[in-house]
Amino acid sequence: MTRQAARAGGESRAGVRLDVWLWAARFFKTRSLAKQAIEGGKIELAEGSARPARLVHVGDRLRIARGEERYEVDVLELGEARGPASAAQRLYGETESGRAARLAAAEQRRLTGAGYAKPPGKPDKRARRLIRALGDIDAL
Repeated sequence: MTRQAARAGGESRAGVRLDVWLWAARFFKTRSLAKQAIEGGKIELAEGSARPARLVHVGDRLRIARGEERYEVDVLELGEARGPASAAQRLYGETESGRAARLAAAEQRRLTGAGYAKPPGKPDKRARRLIRALGDIDAL
């Protein structure tokens, strides 16, 4: 059945472009950033390929990679306009497994960086001399 026939029969579900929905749900600051992420393979649609013009429907599951964070969300509502954050959060629901994996990865990143202690300030004259001396050892 073609799309026009489906629309005429009233069988089509309402949908919103994927890049518009990602922008409205505040996963990306601009539609062009959302489009770049989709084309770069950072967005996966559970039903098939993700393209910027692909229609998103209520009930679809998306996997979104944004920086080091990975989200797995279900589409709860459709939105074409970017509004306040409270309205954007109603558009999707994060899955429990996705939330647990994201929080575990964040905790792992926090623990990885815990061993490094940033110096309290610039090195003084004596410390700079020691740094230079250590640099000379590495050159040998």
